[in-house]
Amino acid sequence: MKKQRPVNLDLTTIKMHPAANASILHRISGVIMVFAVGILLCLLSLSLSSAEGFTEVEAMLDGFFFKFIILGIVSAIMYHFLAGVRHLLMDLGHFEEKVSGNTSAKVVIVLWVILTVLAGVKLW
Repeated sequence: MKKQRPVNLDLTTIKMHPAANASILHRISGVIMVFAVGILLCLLSLSLSSAEGFTEVEAMLDGFFFKFIILGIVSAIMYHFLAGVRHLLMDLGHFEEKVSGNTSAKVVIVLWVILTVLAGVKLW
């Protein structure tokens, strides 16, 4: 027997709460960090290969593109850490209600934006 269930394929009509956005961003930042490990290991390998490799990496990191990549990696690490602490606190029984969960998610996102801006100012 086929069930008649509503199907909503238009994702723009779904209103997600801040806790859901924080959870999705936590997963995305984890994926970014996986790719960041590869980038950072390649740069480390090149910098340790020779003195010329080190100066090449140093020159790359002075450019806008690599500064942008490094800022993205630092931003992902900061967000993943902040959201991870939030999840650990939730595992301990805090912020489990809807209002406090959404508030803690907003706090994590605001802290992340502030820390990313500060890291960007420091990087440039």
